[in-house]
Amino acid sequence: MSQLANNKEYTTQQVRTTALVGHGSSGKTTFAEAALFSLGVITRQGKIDDGNTVADYHPDEIERKISIDTSLLTADLNDIKLNILDTPGYSDFTGEVKAALRVCETAVILVKAFEGVEVGTEIVWDYIQEYHLPSIFIVNKIDNENGNFDQTALSVKERFSHDAVIVTFPLNTGISFDAVIDVLRMKLLRFKPNANGSYTEEEIPADLQGKASQLHEELIEKIAESDEALLDKFFSNGTLNDDELLAGLHRALIDHKVYPVFAASSTMNVGVKNILEFIAKYSASPNEAGTIQAVNTEKKEKIEIPVEDAGNPSLFVFKTISEHHVGELSFFKVYSGTITPGLDMVNVSNGKFERLAQIFTMNGRERKEIAKLHAGDIGAVVKLKDTHTNNTLSTKAFPVLYPPVEFPAPVISSAIIPKHKGEEDKIGSGLHTLHEEDPTFLFKVDPEIKQTVIFGQGELHLAIVIKRLKEKFGVDVDLVEPRIPYKETIKGIAADAEFKHKKQSGGRGQYGHVHLKIQPRQRGEGFEFEDAIVGGVVPGRFVPAVEKGVLEAMENGVIAGYKVIDVKVTLFDGSYHDVDSDEMSFKIAASQAFKKGFKEARPILLEPIYDVEVIVPEEYMGDVMGTLSSRRGKIAGMDSDGSHQIIKAQVPLKELYRYSTTLRSMTQGRGIHRQKFSHYDEVPREVMDKIVAEYEKTKHGEE
Repeated sequence: MSQLANNKEYTTQQVRTTALVGHGSSGKTTFAEAALFSLGVITRQGKIDDGNTVADYHPDEIERKISIDTSLLTADLNDIKLNILDTPGYSDFTGEVKAALRVCETAVILVKAFEGVEVGTEIVWDYIQEYHLPSIFIVNKIDNENGNFDQTALSVKERFSHDAVIVTFPLNTGISFDAVIDVLRMKLLRFKPNANGSYTEEEIPADLQGKASQLHEELIEKIAESDEALLDKFFSNGTLNDDELLAGLHRALIDHKVYPVFAASSTMNVGVKNILEFIAKYSASPNEAGTIQAVNTEKKEKIEIPVEDAGNPSLFVFKTISEHHVGELSFFKVYSGTITPGLDMVNVSNGKFERLAQIFTMNGRERKEIAKLHAGDIGAVVKLKDTHTNNTLSTKAFPVLYPPVEFPAPVISSAIIPKHKGEEDKIGSGLHTLHEEDPTFLFKVDPEIKQTVIFGQGELHLAIVIKRLKEKFGVDVDLVEPRIPYKETIKGIAADAEFKHKKQSGGRGQYGHVHLKIQPRQRGEGFEFEDAIVGGVVPGRFVPAVEKGVLEAMENGVIAGYKVIDVKVTLFDGSYHDVDSDEMSFKIAASQAFKKGFKEARPILLEPIYDVEVIVPEEYMGDVMGTLSSRRGKIAGMDSDGSHQIIKAQVPLKELYRYSTTLRSMTQGRGIHRQKFSHYDEVPREVMDKIVAEYEKTKHGEE
C-alpha cells in the first residue's frame, strides 16, 4: 500500500492536485487506475469492463461503464502527495468537471490517439481557460492500431496552443507499444506492458536520434522563450544547463508558457509513471499557484488570500455526495490555515455554525482518517448539518467567502408525475437533497403549467437523478414532456366589449354592466388598466372589482387556457343598480366582457423561443442544420472553432424536447448543445389551431 495509509502529514509544498479531464472514453479512469497501481496504492490494475476500478465504484458507474461522479484519489510519490481528481467525460456530468478544475493546480487533458481533439476536449479547454490553469496533454491509447501520435500532437498545438511541446513520443504504436522517447532526459523509457508501470532507461536508437534531438531543441527554445533571463543565457551559450532547464520548465508550466505533451497507454500502463514523476517534479504546489480571491463579508471588500498554513483556517466545499450508512460526505479544499477534527467553523455562505467531525483523505470510496490537512490540500468530512456544494467555511475571526463554481445551464427538462398519491412532500425533499449534491440538477414547481419540472445536462443525467430519487427516498415517478408555458395576447383592438351581468332570483339580485376597450401593447410592456369612466356611470368603488375581474380572466386564459400578457384594458362606460350592484357582479361582468372582446381582437398564442448553440464536427453540420430547420428553428449564424462548427439558431422550446438525445445519436456522441431563453414569439397559425382545438376538447371533456 502507499505511504498515505500510514496517516502521513504533507505540507503545502508537498501537495500536487491535478484533475484528469477530456472527452468521454479518452481513458481518464483507466489512467487513474494505472497511476494507483504504478505507485503501489493497489496491487492489481482494475478494468472498467470488469467494474473493479477504484474511481468508478458507484453501482450506476459499474452498470453503465462510464464515470458519473468525480472521484478523489491519493498517492505518494517520493514524499509528494498526489491528489488526482478523476472526472466524467460524458457531457451530462460536465458540472463535475468544472468543480474539479476549480480546486486543482494543474489540468491533465487526455486525448485519444485515433480520434484527436473532440468536442469534449474543446469544452474542458474552455473551462481551463476560465480558471487560468496550467495544463498537460496526454495522447492516450497509443496501443490502438489506428493511433497516430504525431497527427494528434499537431492538432493539440493547432487547436489549443502553439506552446504545446512534446516531452515524450512513442517508439512504436499499436498493440506492441512498450516504450517512449523522453526528449527532456534524452532517454528511451521501456515498460513491461500490462505490468506495474515501472520502466528502464535505455539509449535512444540511432534512427530516432535526429527526431529526438530536434524535439529536445524545440523544448529548450520554448523554455528559454518563457523568461528573459533564460533567453539571454540561451543566446549566450546556445543552450541551457540542466538546472536552468529544470527550473525554467517548472516556471514555464506554472505561467502557461509551456503545455507539455506525452504519449501513453493507460490500459497497458505504458508511459504513465513517468508522467506522474513529471507532475510531482514540475507542476505547481498550491502556494506556487498564486493567491485566491475572496470577499471579506464584514468589510464588503475583495481580498487576496495566500495559500499558506499561517492564515486563519478556511475551506471551500466543491462536491457533496450522500453515502449509504455514512450520510453526507463533503469534499473540500483548504485555502488557508490548517484543518483538524473538532474545529469550530462558520458557514459564511449562510451564517450557520459547523463543527468538523472526522476528516479523511479518499481513494474512491475508501476513506482514511487523518489528523490534519494543510493549506492547499483536499479532503472530506462527514455529517456537516447545513453545508453543501459551493459553501465556504471559515473561522469567526476570518469571515471570507470564496467565489462559487458557476455551473453550466441545463440543456434538457422533463416534468415528473408521482406514481403514487400523497408523496409530494417526499418528492420535494428528495429533489432538494439531490440538487444540493449536484447543483447542475435543478427543479421547480411551476404554478403556470401546474407541473414539477426537473432540469439537467442530458437524458442520462435525469435518468440517474430519478433512479437515485427512488433508491434514496423510496419514491417512484414517471417522466413526461413538460407543458409549454404559452402566453395569449392580441394583435387587434376590441373597441367596445360589453357585458351585462344581471341575476334576479328572489331577494337581492346581482347587477354589473361594463364597456371595455381592449388593445395590444408592445411585447414586454405588460398589463395596463385605465379607468376612463365619466360622470360616475360606474361608481368608483366598483372599479377595482372590474380590474380584478379582468386580471382573473387573463390569469386563466381565453382561447387556450394560458396567461394573457401585454394588453391594455380601458373601462369607459357601463351602468349600475342602486340595490343589486356589488363588487362580485362587476367582477363577473368585467371577466365576461374581457373574454368576449379578447376573442374579437385577433387573439394569438406566443411561445418561448430559445437561443441554441450547437457544437459539432464539420461532417455533421448539414444533418444538424436540417434537424434544426425541421424543428422550426431559424439559423442565426455559424462560426468555425478549429475542426468544429458552432451553429447558432433560435428554436421554439416545444421543439427542443429531448433534442440533446437526438443530437447525440446523430453525431455519435460528438455533438453538444447549449440553450437559454431568448424571447416570446408568435405561434404559427396551423400550430396554434391545434393547441386551441386540443384545449377545447379537454375543456369539454372536463365539463
